[in-house]
Amino acid sequence: MASTAAGRDAAVETRGLTKRYRGGQLAVDALDLSVPRGSVFGFLGPNGSGKTTTIRMLMGLIEPSSGRARLLGEPMPRAARSVLPRVGALIEGPALYPFLNGRDNLLRFDAADPTADPSTRAARVAAALDRVGLAAAARKKARAYSLGMKQRLGLAAALLQPRELLILDEPTNGLDPQGMREIRTLVRELADDGTTVFLSSHLLDEIEQVCTHAAVMSQGRLITQGTVAELVAASRGRLGVTTPDPADAIRVLKEHGVTDLVVVDDRVTGELPTADPPDLADVNAALVRAGVRVREFGTERASLEDAFVALTGEGFDVAG
Repeated sequence: MASTAAGRDAAVETRGLTKRYRGGQLAVDALDLSVPRGSVFGFLGPNGSGKTTTIRMLMGLIEPSSGRARLLGEPMPRAARSVLPRVGALIEGPALYPFLNGRDNLLRFDAADPTADPSTRAARVAAALDRVGLAAAARKKARAYSLGMKQRLGLAAALLQPRELLILDEPTNGLDPQGMREIRTLVRELADDGTTVFLSSHLLDEIEQVCTHAAVMSQGRLITQGTVAELVAASRGRLGVTTPDPADAIRVLKEHGVTDLVVVDDRVTGELPTADPPDLADVNAALVRAGVRVREFGTERASLEDAFVALTGEGFDVAG
């Protein structure tokens, strides 16, 4: 793949990246992905959509069936030796030594890095533990760690050295809400320091809260990519009417082509038609003429969940 201006500006770039397993299973299908440097990029899709397989190809852990990938402007896996020291990764959970404590695990990881200065190893490990909130548990055996603590330790290992790119596969897996908030804060801090963060997740709200850009995967194919704001803007919010007369409101809204009508207490919401949508002022006037007492009227703010459903025609576990 020829180096282009876009490729040099991208922390991750793929062209036609494909993985087909023995037996014919197509896990990733002709993926064209571009992750801007300095972004927090959400790689979004339900479990089984091809996210982890893509990450494993990016890191050179498995060979693609066809297509190409670049990390930090360099071809993978050919340039793995020079590129991977600039990349931190947490993929499919951390590989820990269960008989060692948290601190000794990180000392082992750091010692395996040929670029790490041994004279500053202890300070580097202490800083990484503190950054992920594990300083108090540093002497505890890893086998006694909860799943969330193991995730934190894996993140600490990825952060032992300054990284240009951090690749995280479901980084909040197993964390309680407080832990999830702490990881989101950490990701923002890393981005503020200039690190590009590539974050794979099936949690829509996680992506929406922390990411600047996102790509949507479904069944091994890329559905769309862009800024989170662009993806949300592409999905119009539902029309909402607050009224003590929901039955009459539903009748009028149906006459104006509104579908998927849902009533919760005194709130009626529905989908506006995409082809020839009605003027909202006309809909509001029709409600009033029909004697519907309108207390609130307007379109609700679209969310990333709305965008995903609109793009794929399916939903998935929003809260995990």
